[in-house]
Amino acid sequence: SMEECEALCTRMAIMVNGRFRCLGSVQHLKNRYWGGDSGKLLRDRAVASSCSRVSSPHRFGDGYTVVVRVGGPGPAAVQDLLQQHFPGIVLQERHGGLLRYHLPTRAASLATVFSLLATHREPCHIEDYSVSQTTLDQVM
Repeated sequence: SMEECEALCTRMAIMVNGRFRCLGSVQHLKNRYWGGDSGKLLRDRAVASSCSRVSSPHRFGDGYTVVVRVGGPGPAAVQDLLQQHFPGIVLQERHGGLLRYHLPTRAASLATVFSLLATHREPCHIEDYSVSQTTLDQVM
């Protein structure tokens, strides 16, 4: 699986039609070759261009996945808070009190995101949260 590759490999290669097209570390491949609004690989365009850069408003390596689990009265306060502080944030998924966002790196630093969520943990009834870069499993 891609999760195993990410955990065990220091370098990866991508083969297209029997020819190696891309070689590098997992982070290098993430930053250089993949794009898409939700971090999904644009397979047809990537194969057609033999792993050249894919033009997209959100490059794969450009952003974080922010997941927030909210209890109490509901997620409305957290949604308003994040929209107010990070205008570029996009709500991708909502299931009850679980929210998943895409946040472009240009919108905020990791320190700002963690500081905001920690500061508003009790007033917004935030049970837990995480901020991460999209994994290869989510791409492939």
